[in-house]
Amino acid sequence: MAVWLSALTLTAQNLVFLEHSDVLAFDSERLPDAQILRGDVRFRHDSALMFCDSAYFYENNNSVTAFGHVRFLQGDTLSGYGDMLYYDGNTRLARLCRNVRLIHIGDTLTTDSLNYDRNANLAYYFTGGTIRDSLNLLRSVWGQYCTADKQALFRQEVHLLNDRFTIGTDTLLYNTGTSLARIVCPTVIVYDTVTTILSSNGTYNTSTEQSVLYDRSLVIHSDGQRLTGDTIFYDKKEGYGRLFRNIEMTDTVQHLTLYGHTGEAWEQDKRGYVTDSARVVEWSQEDNLTYLHADTLFTEQISYTDTLGRDTSYQQLRAWHHVRAYNRDYQLVCDSLSANSRDSIAVLHHAPVCWSDSNQISADSITLYFVDEMLHHIYGVGSAFGTRQICDTCFDQIEGREMWAWMNDSTVYKIDVNGNAQTVFYPKEEDGSVIGVNTTQSSFIQIFLNDQHIDHVLFTTATSGTLYPLDQVPPKERFLGGWFWSEEERPMSPDDIFRITKRTERPQRKAVSASEEDE
Repeated sequence: MAVWLSALTLTAQNLVFLEHSDVLAFDSERLPDAQILRGDVRFRHDSALMFCDSAYFYENNNSVTAFGHVRFLQGDTLSGYGDMLYYDGNTRLARLCRNVRLIHIGDTLTTDSLNYDRNANLAYYFTGGTIRDSLNLLRSVWGQYCTADKQALFRQEVHLLNDRFTIGTDTLLYNTGTSLARIVCPTVIVYDTVTTILSSNGTYNTSTEQSVLYDRSLVIHSDGQRLTGDTIFYDKKEGYGRLFRNIEMTDTVQHLTLYGHTGEAWEQDKRGYVTDSARVVEWSQEDNLTYLHADTLFTEQISYTDTLGRDTSYQQLRAWHHVRAYNRDYQLVCDSLSANSRDSIAVLHHAPVCWSDSNQISADSITLYFVDEMLHHIYGVGSAFGTRQICDTCFDQIEGREMWAWMNDSTVYKIDVNGNAQTVFYPKEEDGSVIGVNTTQSSFIQIFLNDQHIDHVLFTTATSGTLYPLDQVPPKERFLGGWFWSEEERPMSPDDIFRITKRTERPQRKAVSASEEDE
């Protein structure tokens, strides 16, 4: 008896009940199984209420077809509207047609045809529709919305519209409660042509405008800045990005790309740094790139007012620790470096050494000057020293307080030395054989080179020197006091900038100061 009553109760709970109708009629010929209802029609099915102007009630099938000003209510959180409704009480499936709206706790779904599965709490459309929440409007050809967790899925021609940005994709997961979009296929996020995000995998919070992007996603700014990496955390409101693994930060205006495995970038001042296998490539000359490595690379935009009162800016690059650079025309090592686009110079600090062709130049500080993206001259100050190898044991040498190496078509053609200038040269016969060793001391020396060989030398009038036959050269006259040879440190290829080398020990002696008066 108890089992029978339980089954009866369950059956009753599953029935659709007619609660009100102004008119009840039958048409045994046209609709033999239906009750025809008109005027203020109301049905109830467990916690759901249905209202309409007229309806066909199939009591035996436990279903309703409703017409005119249809309204569907479930509790106090869900309401649906349309011109027509078909409801099956057995499957708990509602089908709304024409001018359909489904409203759920601040979210509005609009379409022309909608199915709502009450068992799964799932609404879905397949002929085009929109969902609007407090922040965004989403459009797609196909979509579904879950009233249990406010999770939505959109497919085909998906567009998310916001006052600040738009999202375009083919498939998008979006939660109207958390405002979080899940990127699962090629997706484009655009901020009024200022910033574009390209990603196939990640999450984007449409409220905070913070995103976590994977699989080599790309952030592009209209000012020429581009960011990519295996993983990117990007905050558009703050203009900040943090990147991990295989990073690339590109400035298309300055023709610079920073590489590394950890980095950060700030849109304000165009600041950014990379570390962990950090490298910067300067690619203004497509056939002659410059590659530079350091423990940390940092770049930023410096704003200033020029002499005409105009606000302008330039980009500055700084490199710290274990700096190594390779260019086809020159190579260098030092411990720190700074470069800027305003003066087109790079300054090398802490035991810098620079090579060009067969020439090695060292000093306390070295500055590289560029004209039209090409190295124009090198300036060394403080214990400036230049040397080049003649044979296994013979080295031309020049030393002084200051040194300039002038370049023409990537070749050193003149060297100027000022202050306590000293030289050791190995003059040669026409057949290339070494004659001897020529040593000089002067306040200023100017050396002219032709085809990488000394053509002639100019001295001041107060100059002293000695020419020794090769077999009579005193050992101490073969090398100046500041001489050292660090060819082992020299980067020989773009990949060689990552080679770990021990710095060549420099002679322990009194430095030739940059401010010391001439003797």
